[in-house]
Amino acid sequence: MHKTKKVNKKRKLIKRLVVLLLVVLVACGGSLYYRQTLQPAGSGKKEVLFQIKSGDSYDTVLSNLEEKDLIKSKTTAKIYARLSGHNTYYAGYYRLNNGMSTSEILDYIADIDNANKEQISITVTEGEWAKDVAKSIAKKYPKYSEDEIIEKWNDSDYIKQLAEDYEFLDADELNSADVKIKLEGYLYPQTYLCDPDATIDDITRSMLDQFDAIYQKYKSKIKKSGYSTQEIVTLASIVQFESGKKSDMKKIAGVFYNRLKKDMKLESSVTVCYALYDDFVSPSACEVNTDVDSPYNTYQNEGLPVGPIDNPGEDAINAVLNPEESDYLYFLADVNGDGTVYYFKTYEEHKAKMEELNLNIE
Repeated sequence: MHKTKKVNKKRKLIKRLVVLLLVVLVACGGSLYYRQTLQPAGSGKKEVLFQIKSGDSYDTVLSNLEEKDLIKSKTTAKIYARLSGHNTYYAGYYRLNNGMSTSEILDYIADIDNANKEQISITVTEGEWAKDVAKSIAKKYPKYSEDEIIEKWNDSDYIKQLAEDYEFLDADELNSADVKIKLEGYLYPQTYLCDPDATIDDITRSMLDQFDAIYQKYKSKIKKSGYSTQEIVTLASIVQFESGKKSDMKKIAGVFYNRLKKDMKLESSVTVCYALYDDFVSPSACEVNTDVDSPYNTYQNEGLPVGPIDNPGEDAINAVLNPEESDYLYFLADVNGDGTVYYFKTYEEHKAKMEELNLNIE
């Protein structure tokens, strides 16, 4: 009996030691997790113009920091803020990067001198040409001319420099291609808030940073597609220009892939629009100038054009990476009506619809 009691006591002691050990391990693990999630969320290459609006709660600020991938954990940041007293912040715009730790970011937004309230807004719309983006920048920043901006975007050394920081840019491909503007396709559509003293490089990198965010999202699919990033962006730019609505993008992308697989010319009139470029007047001019001599003209050249023909948004990029499968080889939009897009398996069907809609026939 005495021996049994000793055994039971020993077992209880062992159980207590195991429980204590587990508590210590959990505490150590929690402490390690806490420290790790306070570390920088990235390498510091991604810079974000972060806005804190007047009236934003601290909880909202932390949520937005997490959403922008500037901090690893809103929950950990909130605990740290309570323990350290970091609960001061000011409305304004802050230039932050993902190489800053949580404590550095909270310190930064707690300094009113870092809150820049005078920002210049630049909007890039989906499908906009790079030369028009340059024009918009020149209007907001009179110290830079449109030609100066485009010259920067076409500078081979500058492209090499950018390619070192952005993996989606292939300097050799861009510098060897006979393109109108080397960064066409990569000036991501969005509204940007820039500092009054921003350089052309600052503004350009803001746009490339946003493109990079999209690229990282789809990088694995791009690598599996069999096409280079430049080719995917080029096709996306065509789909962007051809599509009046998001709902048509995947089906239109599918039609172009079908033509590529059959070694048919894409024969996209929007590529003619870009081929005309300085002489572009209206979409109707594209339909009647399909003989223009240009590496962008897909009526005269097989395969994809030499480069993107505009700056596509995420929907168009997603469409070319997730095309809708079909047997269609032709499509046309009722440009004289409500813009409805019709799809066909044969040219005869396509031609008949053009006659019915009273559209120009080649």
